[in-house]
Amino acid sequence: MLAIRSPNEAYRRVDFDARVEGADPRHLVGLCYEQLVSSLGSAIFAQDRGDNSLKSKALTRALSAITALKMGVSGSDATAQALTHLYEAARRAILDSALNFDAKVLGTIRQDFLEISQAMNLSNQTN
Repeated sequence: MLAIRSPNEAYRRVDFDARVEGADPRHLVGLCYEQLVSSLGSAIFAQDRGDNSLKSKALTRALSAITALKMGVSGSDATAQALTHLYEAARRAILDSALNFDAKVLGTIRQDFLEISQAMNLSNQTN
């Protein structure tokens, strides 16, 4: 399976899988935020370069990350409802950009999730 990917993609996947293995829930959320922010940045970069294949892969990874985040929301309190709404709005915007790419919208989403990650101290966590 790794043979069909570029070496960069293979190393990225192995690194991601290793980090997921044994991670606690907080670290998993951090990984999802990191994956989302990185993937949106890659999609914007790919659009600027005219690389539709990379853009498609990046948007798919972003959708996977946001879907995992949304599925991980538990409860029905105000915080859970707000997170569900945030994740669903981001998911819709990413899906819309698959058909009608909007770098400005994706850049805003990327920045929002980067700021949330930093505020929650989710990025660059150590075990």
